[in-house]
Amino acid sequence: MQRVTIVGLGLIGASIGLGLRKWANEQGQRGTLEVVGFDIELLHQNEAKRIKAVDRTTWSLAEALREADLIVVATPPSAVPEVFDAIADYAPDGAVVTDTCSTKTAVLRWAAERLPQRVHFVGGHPMAGKTQSIEGADADLFRGAVWVVTPSLTASREAIETVLGLVHLLGAEPRFLDPAEHDSYVAAISHVPFLLSVALMRVTSRDAAWREMGQLAAGGFRDTTRLAAGSPRMYRDICATNAEAIVRWLDAAIAELAELRTLVAEGSDAALERLQEIFEQARDARLEWATQERRPGELAHDTAGELSQLSVGQHLQQLFLGGLMGRRRPRLRDDGKSSGER
Repeated sequence: MQRVTIVGLGLIGASIGLGLRKWANEQGQRGTLEVVGFDIELLHQNEAKRIKAVDRTTWSLAEALREADLIVVATPPSAVPEVFDAIADYAPDGAVVTDTCSTKTAVLRWAAERLPQRVHFVGGHPMAGKTQSIEGADADLFRGAVWVVTPSLTASREAIETVLGLVHLLGAEPRFLDPAEHDSYVAAISHVPFLLSVALMRVTSRDAAWREMGQLAAGGFRDTTRLAAGSPRMYRDICATNAEAIVRWLDAAIAELAELRTLVAEGSDAALERLQEIFEQARDARLEWATQERRPGELAHDTAGELSQLSVGQHLQQLFLGGLMGRRRPRLRDDGKSSGER
């Protein structure tokens, strides 16, 4: 029997357990796979058992690690070093270890420093989630999502294939990335958006008129501030382990906001024209991203609900034609030639 131990039974860990058990049931493999769960929170352990995300739980991390073939570390980043120390002490020889943390450079460094060579570490990060914790656990949470894979330098081919097998049976699509590249990318597309969401939530909710203002808030405010409902501890750990990349992207965002502020404050015809140009560029970039296809007819980013009844191809055609129509026509000189002609 293959034993998978999941350390950390929040949204991601419990969803992995549900996905594994769903696969085992569908494939008739219930007798060949055991999912063991561990979490320091009693409520998470009880909920994981209630929703059948695990076959059993244990209060002893050492017991959970013994005889494990695959260990999935689904804890906040700050807990990873302690878990790695326990793995070094109690995991069997040849065990494959992977993680689900949102930052990879620090985790790979901890793995190199703390894990013995008798186990094989393959870093991972499923690009899927919700604001809920275990209450939002879903066997299909990772279906169609990208799952970043960052193997350690000492990971065996068999260990990498084991993690790729996990990714595949959960319905995700693996993508190999360098840890530093990963951290830079997610700082831009995940960590800074969270900080911007927090900033907007704070600046509005602390205003004296917030009670009345909040009653007027609708879809735009809801969507923009959704990330602020995320786990404070998780994002604290993210900021601690990915500070350099986050600061670089924050600086770029602050510079962009400063330019927008200057143009809005100026209010001249030229400034307003520049604002419209910026808005059009952002709209077109967003539309191009929203209509990217993973496969013909299948949107890569689950944005179908945002688009009108037009097909993806028609949206792209509109984007292309809009770009052409938005170009300034050449200004004619008195002699009938364009200003670019000689």
